[in-house]
Amino acid sequence: MGKMHILVIDEGTTGTRALVFNEKAEIISQAYSEFTQYTPSTEKVEHDPIEIWDTTIAMIQEALDKAKLKPADITAIGITNQRATSVVWDKVTGEPIYRAIVWQDMRTGDLVDEIRATEWGEKAHQGTGWTVAQVYSSLMLKWIFNNVPEAKALSAQGRLAFGTIDSWLIWKLTGGKEHAISYSNASVTGSLNLHTLTWYDEWLTWLGIPVSIFPELKDDSGYFGETDPKIFGARVPIQAAIADQHAALFAQGCLTPGTVKCTHGTGTFLDMNIGDKPVISKYGLNSVIAWRIKGHTTFGLEGYANVTGSAIQWLRDGLGIITKSAETEAIATSVPSSEGIYFVLGHTGIGAPYWDAFARGLIIGITRGTKREHIVRATLEAIVYHTKDILEAMYKESGVKITSVKVDGGAAANNFLLQFQADMLDAEVERPRSLEATSLGAAFLAGLASGAWKSTQEISAFRKVDRVFYPKIDPEERERLYGDWKRAIERSLGWAKH
Repeated sequence: MGKMHILVIDEGTTGTRALVFNEKAEIISQAYSEFTQYTPSTEKVEHDPIEIWDTTIAMIQEALDKAKLKPADITAIGITNQRATSVVWDKVTGEPIYRAIVWQDMRTGDLVDEIRATEWGEKAHQGTGWTVAQVYSSLMLKWIFNNVPEAKALSAQGRLAFGTIDSWLIWKLTGGKEHAISYSNASVTGSLNLHTLTWYDEWLTWLGIPVSIFPELKDDSGYFGETDPKIFGARVPIQAAIADQHAALFAQGCLTPGTVKCTHGTGTFLDMNIGDKPVISKYGLNSVIAWRIKGHTTFGLEGYANVTGSAIQWLRDGLGIITKSAETEAIATSVPSSEGIYFVLGHTGIGAPYWDAFARGLIIGITRGTKREHIVRATLEAIVYHTKDILEAMYKESGVKITSVKVDGGAAANNFLLQFQADMLDAEVERPRSLEATSLGAAFLAGLASGAWKSTQEISAFRKVDRVFYPKIDPEERERLYGDWKRAIERSLGWAKH
């Protein structure tokens, strides 16, 4: 193995990170910048695709400068990204026709209810593997076609392109030569037929969305074109594009059926490797393509909570009761319990296994003795309770009793959170030394495609464990706490529905 450098572009929900990895899968430099969150109304969450592109280029340059590298020194590029966030642009001008609609957006809540009441409610679920929900890119597209005047005309002229953030970046980096999407990202759009691995024509036609605007489907680890030297400064192959949660599943070594990882990011995502056949969930989970490599597809089962890390952000920016996320551990442990406070994190509805766009956030149990410490602790506990909701559904679905969960993401640095997670899940919680599992997964897949690494066995040796958390709580106490959480959840469901 010679000297090599892999550049990873990690497009999160709140910011852009560029990282450079060496041949030992070590991060030698990185750069990060947040970008603007647009919330024009309570149910809308949007990003500016041009701002994301500009931020990406700036972060790449900063990461290369820090590593003292030029674009020509990069062996391959890997991209990982926030998933169903949808961009629609004019292929002639290169300009988006509307802001990117973010996966947390809820504007299609009424449409979801309408569809669920038709035969397509279950038909789309069986075909795509996803419960029909506002996170479907296909529903975001329907909204754009109904509300953006030029959409239909541009589509009729063959000028319209749709993609998730990976597609947008690939198109921009290649100077408009490649309009592509990875199978993992495609499987999260509510537009892919999970059984045929093709765009779900019948469903899209029923919605009134032309399949012609969709990108070409490609393996997650493979060739996505090369960068335009006028834009990037050199011709560098883009060798991987993978959805963020799927990248973390790969990096965590969850390569055999039944293995599970949990990513605590803007939201919290639990993913289980289920092997080479999709499972259509009866318990509110979603089926995804975990990754596709050399024509072989690995499927996953997933549940997620929309708002977890972003609830910590809200404590900081919305309420102003903390100054930085890192202090939540010390604040939470400064009190012996949350004193009966439960915080349902329904800021943008509630995800799996409830799928209620009309649920709202709820803090219950407040007394005269309630302090900010109890609110902070209850926020961290809520992240864990929702994780348990999802894990219970996974157990019902798979029949596999999950005894070990591998965690990553920014909030995984919080020892209180992980100990409470071990207690409530009654499972070992394993934290790796590197919490950047998402970007590491993209690096691994780009490295495998470029020949920098020869096998999954070779790369699995790079993963190192930092700490394992073991359950310590009394089982009766676990049941009592979780029972009260379920009561709190029930009160939040359907709140915004009139």
